Amino acid sequence: MSSSLSYDNRPLYNSRVIDAYIKMIVNKYPHVNLRELFDYAEMEPYEVEDHGHWFTQRQIDQFYKKVVELTGNEHIAREAGRYAVSPDAIGIMRQYVLGLVGPANAYKLIGKTASNFTRSSIFESRSIGSNHAEIVVSFLEGVNEKPFQCENRIGFLEAVVMAFNNKLPHIDHPECIFNGGRVCRYVIGWDSSLSEFLKKIRSVSAISLVLVCLIFLYFLPSLFLPFIFPLAISSFSILLFWGERAEKNELKKYMSNLRSSIDQHLEQTNTIYNNALLINEIGQSISKQIHVDDVLNDIVRIAQNRLSYDRGMILLANPEKTHLKFVAGYGYSSELLPFIKNTAFNLTRQNSKGTLVESFHKQKPYLINDIEQIKDIISKKSLDFVLQAGSRSFICCPIVSEGESLGVFVVDNVESKAPLVQSDISLLMGIACSLGISIRKVELLEARQRQFTSILHVLAASIDARDPLTSGHSEKVTEYVMGICTELGLTKEYREMMRVAALLHDYGKIGVPDSILKKPGKLTTDEYEQIKTHAAKTRNILCQVEFDGIFKQVPEIAGSHHEKIDGSGYPLGLKGEDIPLGARILAVADFFEAVTAKRHYRESMTIDEAFHLLRIECKNDHFEKNIVEALIRFLQPDMKSGAIDNPKQAFDSVN
Repeated sequence: MSSSLSYDNRPLYNSRVIDAYIKMIVNKYPHVNLRELFDYAEMEPYEVEDHGHWFTQRQIDQFYKKVVELTGNEHIAREAGRYAVSPDAIGIMRQYVLGLVGPANAYKLIGKTASNFTRSSIFESRSIGSNHAEIVVSFLEGVNEKPFQCENRIGFLEAVVMAFNNKLPHIDHPECIFNGGRVCRYVIGWDSSLSEFLKKIRSVSAISLVLVCLIFLYFLPSLFLPFIFPLAISSFSILLFWGERAEKNELKKYMSNLRSSIDQHLEQTNTIYNNALLINEIGQSISKQIHVDDVLNDIVRIAQNRLSYDRGMILLANPEKTHLKFVAGYGYSSELLPFIKNTAFNLTRQNSKGTLVESFHKQKPYLINDIEQIKDIISKKSLDFVLQAGSRSFICCPIVSEGESLGVFVVDNVESKAPLVQSDISLLMGIACSLGISIRKVELLEARQRQFTSILHVLAASIDARDPLTSGHSEKVTEYVMGICTELGLTKEYREMMRVAALLHDYGKIGVPDSILKKPGKLTTDEYEQIKTHAAKTRNILCQVEFDGIFKQVPEIAGSHHEKIDGSGYPLGLKGEDIPLGARILAVADFFEAVTAKRHYRESMTIDEAFHLLRIECKNDHFEKNIVEALIRFLQPDMKSGAIDNPKQAFDSVN
């Protein structure tokens, strides 16, 4: 008993089985309330329409019980089996059958195709004659099928032949599991098709005509050539003509059915391929992003290109989890977009009937194919939102990560299209899941980045704080470095690396005594040599930090910011292109901040004086001209170069 109960909740029967019932009910029993039927069977219309969905034995039992009650037809199971392959059904079962040439082939391959419709049993088929076949159905352990399902199988086996010649076959059922048998055994016999019948007539006629010709040739030779032989040839030709014509017509019909089946399978293959590309694109895209906005924009762009829905949007909860707000979307008109962006859904109301809010709290997807069906059960605000947005059907999927709801992903259709089905939910839930994981990953990365940045600022400030006059030096140098990088069009990754190098470029000064750093007058030669050691110390300290990727350049760049183009700098005396680009940029920014800030031994220069001095340094091959001009453009794009009275004296005071 426990084994049977376990199978009651296992998906065993494909939705196409139920779809045949529904098509027949709509056609022959229009008074039946399908919504009442679906609710009783705990099914959803989109699940029936989705050929990838499977139902449990319990759902099938409840469905059949309600169907009999609503139609009053106790033999509807067999009728539905026949209807599955009828011209009125125009379903996938009919295409499966008619895609094969003749009933014999259909019965022969039924064992292989049955798994597309049921997981409860195994079908074995064999031919026992030109117009006879045997089907044996054995059930998996624990399966608890009902007699009506046996009747439904008989109806379907009858329909296989009827699909070809519209004649009811003869089916014997010598062994049935519901009558004490081990299996259900079906023996089917059917009449030959017209082409097969004509072939038999043609074969018999050919032999008969030969015998007649021989008799007349022997006994009445005078009549043979003028009458008998032409008559025999004409008769055989007519039989040959009609036989070939019938065969061609049947082949044409089979080819047409086969083409239709292939087209549908090709369409399904294209859909699967497109969905695979969609998931692949999303996976590749979100793996590269390090900001939430970039992730959302990429998901929306891919969804717009790959999904067949008119519109889509992502709503995320605020940090306090009190409201859902629009953050990204596609397909909305310029008139409607402000309304969408300005609408917030309250997450704090208990017993809210809003679809988006319920999806968020219950972490459950919702599919609505007809807004009219839910207008009486959802909240007024949700209904007003849906109606003003102009939605006809929509799917709402929760965005969840580590058990926590982050938002919802919604797609909808404005115009009537193919019904949304369970496979749509499965696809969108996969996207929503990837989105949730990605958002959480990026949030963690952003948190780490904020932590890393705050540590950098603290380290930089700890050096600058040793002297009130140099407080903020590293921050200002970083600002100038970022401006130069932007003017030079350097990549975002390189700019972030330069931010780190600029903030830490003077960290080696931690090893220089305060008496030298804070000395109010000019430094002695020995003191200046000690000051110069801070560049090498910066490199050595930063080399102990495990920088990754492009950030591995930080120690070299930060430790080379006092190198000069002509090789007169320190600590290594590098020349020209041997100096890293980042160090050349940092050198200009550091020099500019130093001459425009007050020090113990001198007053600050004006901006004009500093720019003029930088240009002189370019002429002396100390700095790179395009880097200097990039800084000038960043700070004062329209500024004309100024002049100072004694630039050499000013330069000496800096060094």
